[in-house]
Amino acid sequence: KVQRHSPVRASTMSSGATRDVGDAGAMTTVVVTTETATKTKTRGALGPYAIISIAYILYTLTDGAVRMLVLMHAYAKGFSAMEVAVMFTMYELCGAGTNLVAGVAGARFGIRATLASGLTLQVVGLGMLYAWDDAWDRTEAIIFVTCAQALCGIAKDLTKLGGKTVTKLVTPDEKQNALFKLVSAITGLKNSFKGVGYFIGAAMLSVSYEAALAVQLCLIAVALPFAIFGLDDNLGRVSKKNITLSAVFKQNYNMNILSLSRMFLFGSRDLWFEVPLPFFLRSAYGMGWPRSAVGALLAGYIIVYGQLQAWTPKLFLGPLNQDPPNKYAAVIWNLSLVIVPLFLGAFIQSDIFQDHPGATTAKIVVICVGVFVFAFLFAVNSAIHSYLVVKYADGNKVAITVGFYYMANAFGRLIGTIVSGALYSYTESIVDGFAACFWASSVFVIISTVLEMFIDDDKGGLLCGSISCIDDIEDDNRDKDDIEARTPK
Repeated sequence: KVQRHSPVRASTMSSGATRDVGDAGAMTTVVVTTETATKTKTRGALGPYAIISIAYILYTLTDGAVRMLVLMHAYAKGFSAMEVAVMFTMYELCGAGTNLVAGVAGARFGIRATLASGLTLQVVGLGMLYAWDDAWDRTEAIIFVTCAQALCGIAKDLTKLGGKTVTKLVTPDEKQNALFKLVSAITGLKNSFKGVGYFIGAAMLSVSYEAALAVQLCLIAVALPFAIFGLDDNLGRVSKKNITLSAVFKQNYNMNILSLSRMFLFGSRDLWFEVPLPFFLRSAYGMGWPRSAVGALLAGYIIVYGQLQAWTPKLFLGPLNQDPPNKYAAVIWNLSLVIVPLFLGAFIQSDIFQDHPGATTAKIVVICVGVFVFAFLFAVNSAIHSYLVVKYADGNKVAITVGFYYMANAFGRLIGTIVSGALYSYTESIVDGFAACFWASSVFVIISTVLEMFIDDDKGGLLCGSISCIDDIEDDNRDKDDIEARTPK
């Protein structure tokens, strides 16, 4: 917008930055409005957002499929829950380590480099699984599969870095509602496709082990060109003074507390979901389900969880006036989650469950309802956490911050997987071991909730619809200041 003014120098206009160009009798003030610049920047970033989302989703299909493929194939070969948990140990541990390095690598080399590297390593990890030989003894098989899973774990977190970081890069700082919806959408969509991957892995395994791996490699082959040729080298890079490994650990207070809470939150799920649940459903001493039914339930959980996560802003937090959320919303939803593992642990050790072996109707209904209620509450909690991490992230090192946060996430999954394998395998009976996993899950949820109470984010208070449960402290302070300012001295 160009305006003509008198020779008197005009003051800087509040609508945007100004630039004075003088000539003989008049001065031209060029006003570049902030709103127009923001829209232009956002439109320019939507292309990379779409490309990264497509690659991320295609990768996620293979991530879910290979998880189910390894688990079900190992169960069919007679491996114990603890042995399978060990197979996934390096997947989670390498994921945790990768998050440390990936944040720095993404900031230094850009998102394109980390995304393409992640997809390439997934190809190598899947290729290694072709060599899994039934003639090997248990130790050889565990070591080999663990190494292959280590590459898949590195691939997962290199790929996930781009999917999580790009939401912050395409959303202006003042658009917090839009950021929450965007983060929830991409995270929910990713989890839904991971659920589809679970089903594909279980279904294709009934055809053949090799065919299941071939389908996954084809999906990566589709995603890889998007990452290599569709992104700019500079996307996600920051100034070199911010790029050090020590910078990963120099997070603000809220990010440290949120990351620790996230570790226990995701540990609470993997204490019963990743290994004990499918083993119990397959076991003749548990439910005795066929492989396809186990795959369908796990896939259904992940898909429902993903869809609920994507719709959390609109269906749940929006009507309750908790959108965007703060620490109070995080605490109240996390506290409600503990009800499910407490109930399931008590039910599994009750006479109703233990006196009726096999897959009775009551058992099936209670376990399925409990699993999907957990999926609902966990989805809301995860959506809130995914928003808060990008909210608390420093804008100039968002890739590093996201990497640090998901390192904590990976450590939670690692702890949950190992502890669940030990509880399920070494408790007196399979049923008691399965119940013990839920009791431990309850403890982790409580710890996660208590940690969230220490987050310094009281803005907005807590609303439940039109009811104010906790008043906005900042609004109260502003009201007091206004009253004092108007009071005659």
